Order: sequence, then C-alpha cells, then structure tokens
Amino acid sequence: MPEQPGGTPRLEDYPDGRIPATPGTWAAAQGDGVVLTAVETDGLTVDGRPFAGEVKLAADPGPASAARVAHGERRLVVLVREGAWGVRDFDPASEARREFRGIEATPYDPRWSVPGRFTSYDSGRRVVVDNADGRQRGLGLGGELAFTLGGQELTLQVSVEADGSLWAVFGDDTGGRGSYRFRFLRPAAPDAEGRTTVDFNRALLPPCAFADHFICPFPPPGNTLGVAVAAGERNLL
Repeated sequence: MPEQPGGTPRLEDYPDGRIPATPGTWAAAQGDGVVLTAVETDGLTVDGRPFAGEVKLAADPGPASAARVAHGERRLVVLVREGAWGVRDFDPASEARREFRGIEATPYDPRWSVPGRFTSYDSGRRVVVDNADGRQRGLGLGGELAFTLGGQELTLQVSVEADGSLWAVFGDDTGGRGSYRFRFLRPAAPDAEGRTTVDFNRALLPPCAFADHFICPFPPPGNTLGVAVAAGERNLL
C-alpha cells in the first residue's frame, strides 16, 4: 500500500530528510529552524510561489492556512516541540477529514455555569503528566480554581494563558461513557478578586479527539472530577 500523507512527522525520525508521501527534503538546521530542499517537479510552493532550491524555515506561528509551505491544497506546517522539529501535514482530502460528521454537543443548560474563584500559586508549578502520544511531559500550572457544582465543592488545577485567561484539562464521570475521556475548559481571566465563571457548557474536545497526531496532556492529579459533567462538547458524531 502506498504511503498516505498526514500526521506530524518528527525530522529526527527521518535522518535522510525524506518524509513519506511528502515532497522535498527536510532537515533540522544547524542552530535553529528547518532547511527545505526541493526541485520544481516536487510541486511545492513557498509563500504562494512555486519553489525550487533551498530555504530555511522557522516555526509557523499562525493557523495552518497561513503556513509558508504548501503542496496543492495541503499545508505543511513547520513546528518545534520540546526542541524537536517536525512538519505537520494538514490535508483537506485526508480520510479523517472526509469522514468527519460533526461534534456531539449538549444543549446549553444554565445549571452548568457557576461562579468560580481563582487562587494563584505563590510560584508556578510544573507536574509531569501522560500525553495522548504515550509520552510524559511537564504541564505548567498557575493556580487553583474553586467552584460549587451540584452541591459539591470542587477544584481544578489550571494554567494561566498569556492573556490572563485560564485553561484546565479535566476528566469527569462521563469520560469514556458518554463523553470523550477528557476535555478542555477555558474560563475567562479572573478579575482583581479572583472571580470568574466556570461554564461547562463551553467544555471543549481536545485536538487529539480529532486526529491521532495531535499531542494532548491528560488531566493532572486532582482534575478528574467525581461528578458527571453532561455538558458542552461530548464526542465526535
């Protein structure tokens, strides 16, 4: 069977620079970045123009649609994770894309939206958690979010984003039994008193629910809630 495009190959796994089903030769640059070498018949474009020769690429900062390198409708996104360079292949014609039927989500219910209070840690914490690709990685945590849901006092360890908003990876009693095994929640930035809203109607499926090549952290210790959160995005259809 011929190789199919897709996934996020790491360049260290292809020392000859030849990624299966991906035109050109890709190699980690000395120091930083990726060097792409291609000939005209590879059919690649860089910055929207047909490309032949050699170019050094930095990590693409934006969405896949803004990636510098393309092959027809495919977008070849250069990225770096934990010092390892790779090329993420966004292919509109992929089997997973063709089979996608949508997201199962629960209708909005106000009882899943409750007040919360954020308390930051004196110093940032980092815990090692399993990831969807089978590896363990550090997860930065900035504080604790406390709230009451269904009469139970609960907490989530959360990360703090650059804009001050919060990010939680959580599990609950519906995980694997009506919902995906874990989900994401992104509460708004707390006010000066630490107040924010914990709205599980806005629970999100993690990227790894859509494709195996996305790297998602599992919930850190204490973030698997002993309640059934039947709200928000639940599963793929």
